[in-house]
Amino acid sequence: MREKSLKTATKIVSLGRDKKYSKGVINPPVFRASTIVFDSLEEMRFAARNKHNGEMFYGRRGTPTHFGFQAAIAELEGGAGTALYPSGAAAIAGSLMAFLKSGDHLLMVDSAYEPTRDLCDKVLKGYGIETTYYDPLIGKDIAALIRPNTKVLFLESPGSITMEVQDVPTLARIAHEHGLIVMLDNTWASPINSRPFEMGVDISIQAATKYIVGHSDVMMGTATASEQYWDQLREHSYLLGQTTSADDAYLAARGLRTLGVRMAQHEKNALAVANWLQSRPEVDHLRHPAFPSCPGHEFFKRDFSASNGLFSFVLKEGTAEAMTAFVEGMHHFKMGFSWGGYESLILWVSGIQNIRSATRWDASKPLIRVHIGLEDPEDLIADLEAGFARYHEAMAGK
Repeated sequence: MREKSLKTATKIVSLGRDKKYSKGVINPPVFRASTIVFDSLEEMRFAARNKHNGEMFYGRRGTPTHFGFQAAIAELEGGAGTALYPSGAAAIAGSLMAFLKSGDHLLMVDSAYEPTRDLCDKVLKGYGIETTYYDPLIGKDIAALIRPNTKVLFLESPGSITMEVQDVPTLARIAHEHGLIVMLDNTWASPINSRPFEMGVDISIQAATKYIVGHSDVMMGTATASEQYWDQLREHSYLLGQTTSADDAYLAARGLRTLGVRMAQHEKNALAVANWLQSRPEVDHLRHPAFPSCPGHEFFKRDFSASNGLFSFVLKEGTAEAMTAFVEGMHHFKMGFSWGGYESLILWVSGIQNIRSATRWDASKPLIRVHIGLEDPEDLIADLEAGFARYHEAMAGK
């Protein structure tokens, strides 16, 4: 396929724009559809035979708007096909439920996105699926946790909030030696900053809500599978009723076209802010994968081509009053969940120890997670500097 030899920046612009999807216009049009009508039985049968090859058959199967976007994501991540979901959480749930059944055992990384953990503890458990959480830095010792009924190894690298980078190739190799399916929440890297299938991943999941869409206005998830698992993932997702609107698929595809330049600017801005934070006397250490203080930094250097705007930093101390004063008075940083949009966000994350079971977290040192947006980093640094002034004022009154 000619696109294999293209540079990533060119792929982002060109993929998914084949005339069979775009009908010749720059952006593939929005095909809003439920029922597809046919003029003959032969035409209907042809559509049924080719419903997985870009032929419209029924709206839930997709339209050219969806097909073009799916083709682009699959090519960028390196898989055989991509399924679409109404959110990142739905993509995780859909992927796990496509391959797990009652009596199976799941290995889940301890630093996973909190809704993933809730899914395991509150939904999968009710279906008779047992979950064991493991240290994200376990490496080759994962073998000791694999049981005869273990079916899936789930990774998230870097981990949510605490940003541990996993040794994905080693974990995938050992998992495959035992016949496991390897799934990875690859949202932090986006489809362009790592090559999950080259590292042994079988299913790569994205919260497209974040960097792919890039404008904080669409909820969407993607799951891209290898050739071995694509048919099962696609059909189970279809049977579970997972679908997205053509309008959302259009917006996600449009966001994809600027992903490369946005990611580069997010990274540049974040590195400027992170370097400034590293010099602050209040900061104990950075949890930014590109910095040596981040657990698993060596794997980031090996497995990622770039970083982005999301990282955390840990303070040496901080009362509840001081942390509240720090985050509540920001001008450019807004408090809010998610990340990946053009805006900067900030969260003081307390209670991390309550969502860990295989690892311990030092709760005495406050953690702040930031998403560095596309604002000028000098303005963001000034915002944080004012926050530290409020922090010190509150600490002095403790």
